[in-house]
Amino acid sequence: MRHKLSRPGELRRNRELYLMALPGMIFLLMFSYLPMPGLILAFNNYNFQDGIFRSPWVGFKNFDFFFGSDKAGSITFNTLYLNGLFIIFSLITQMGSAIFLNEIRIKKFKSLVQSVQFLPYFLSWIVISSLLFSLFSSELGSVNRILSALGGEPVSWYSHSEYWRFILVGAYLWKWTGYGTVIYLAAIAGIDGEYYEAARIDGAGRLQQMTRITIPLLTPTAIILTLLAVGRIFYGDFGMIYSIIKDNGLLLRTTEVIDTYVYRSMRMSGDISFASAVGLYQSLAGFLLVGLTNWLSKRYQGISLF
Repeated sequence: MRHKLSRPGELRRNRELYLMALPGMIFLLMFSYLPMPGLILAFNNYNFQDGIFRSPWVGFKNFDFFFGSDKAGSITFNTLYLNGLFIIFSLITQMGSAIFLNEIRIKKFKSLVQSVQFLPYFLSWIVISSLLFSLFSSELGSVNRILSALGGEPVSWYSHSEYWRFILVGAYLWKWTGYGTVIYLAAIAGIDGEYYEAARIDGAGRLQQMTRITIPLLTPTAIILTLLAVGRIFYGDFGMIYSIIKDNGLLLRTTEVIDTYVYRSMRMSGDISFASAVGLYQSLAGFLLVGLTNWLSKRYQGISLF
């Protein structure tokens, strides 16, 4: 019978693991918990002279900045729609890529593909925005040159907002697929090889092993990653979208998200309280969504984060 270790005994036995986790815990404490009293800014008319806690109380007036805007509905929809596309297509491409790489038996080719796939993760969105401009520029872009060579008409990509949701999804997948693939490959490496051996003895082919063993055993990892992504579904990837779209008003109809809207508004008003109110709204909405998704996952899959 196994005896449960006391708390000091647990700390001594696994001190190396706790020391490895310590920097992350300190970072989380400093940047996620200690700033929480600053949430009062969402209900204050903040000014530098009075400071955070002595600025005049205005209640929910700061929330009118966003919810009273005629753009609130479309901006919220853009944020949810884009992040929903990112989550769905990331799940498909990352898991599919990991399964594909796992099936490759030539180690050098496998390493080459994985390295090439992981390379975009190290590029900043500024660099990627320049690459996209070289592709979609109206006059010198490679895409328009290919269209012209095939007898088609060039497209003014930076004047038509309907294309850019899918261009942003493509850019997002290009940058993040390699990173997510590594996570799924690590999960595949943790699958007991006896499952595959037993399947081969029973006559299962590689496709059957993939569909009956690999994918089902990757499902818990996929659910956990999806839950974490849903927690930030009300946050647009500001660095990505602003670097690529910039202040192009012709594209904002389909690409303006909450974060970029707040940033553009802050440049004009300079009111920190407005931004704090919207940030609180994003956090509460994300928290409720994570709770709901976690409940559904626990009920139907038996997998839960908490």
